[in-house]
Amino acid sequence: MVRGWHGLDDVPGDWGRSVITIGVFDGVHTGHQQMVARAVTMAQRLGLPSVVVTFDPHPEEVVKPGTHPPRLTTARHRTELLASLGVDAVCVLPFTLEFSRMSPDEFVQTVLVDRLHAAGVVVGENFRFGHKAAGDVETLRTLGEKYDFEAEGVPLVSNGEAISSTRIRELLAAGEIEAVTAALGRPHRVEGVVVRGYQRGRQLGFPTANVESPEFTAIPADGVYAGWLQGIPTGNLPAVYDGERWPAAISVGTNPTFEGVDRTVEAYALDRDDLDLYGAHVAVDFGHRLRGNTKFDSIEALVEQMNADVAETRRLTS
Repeated sequence: MVRGWHGLDDVPGDWGRSVITIGVFDGVHTGHQQMVARAVTMAQRLGLPSVVVTFDPHPEEVVKPGTHPPRLTTARHRTELLASLGVDAVCVLPFTLEFSRMSPDEFVQTVLVDRLHAAGVVVGENFRFGHKAAGDVETLRTLGEKYDFEAEGVPLVSNGEAISSTRIRELLAAGEIEAVTAALGRPHRVEGVVVRGYQRGRQLGFPTANVESPEFTAIPADGVYAGWLQGIPTGNLPAVYDGERWPAAISVGTNPTFEGVDRTVEAYALDRDDLDLYGAHVAVDFGHRLRGNTKFDSIEALVEQMNADVAETRRLTS
């Protein structure tokens, strides 16, 4: 059972020495996964538990308000993904302006030494920490000598190529969803609450779940995708749907045929016109990009294309 802590006060008072890996981990991409695996390996070598330390909200949201990068994972999903990587605990630190003003030495002493009793620390080779990002991997090694822990910076690579959350955001914005899947090691996911839309899909024979996602969510480029729709167990989902996953044709954009303005994410679960998901928390997983958005000359032409999209989605997700 993976322990989950929110803030340093949640760390048990009798917690002993451990190996720690630190980062924002947005996306928990394949480079992050390798970094966490390295920390787990070090912990096993030392006979100690492993701990992932991450932050919420994103540090840039606090340090540079208004410049928050699109978020690849919600805090909930990120914690869930990190917990699945074989670590013993995940510690989410609330990132505040006061926290951001800690010097590198203060951060190491307060977080890594006094509370988590670091015996080893693994970070990405481009890791920066402390006030104004003054600390780097070499700083961490120096502080490791001072406070008696090993420090290691590892490259974030996948198939021999450097990988970053920034690069994945660029791929998403370009609609290169297969490349995103390869970089993440799984389909990109957008989570949100199903809200009432214009119900045009239902009128056309393709009832969709209109998913309202949290602010700063990374949404793929406008277009039509093949993927999956899944309920997230939160207590407000009918038990019959709890955790169920359906192949889905997904539309991202403003519905140009209907002169739409609002950008939406809508998912049609194949062959399911009986779902009642209003108010439910759901996840939309993007598997393949089928096409860009098109303004059709008639409703008949739109429906014909939607039937073709559903057929292709069925082939790709079966």
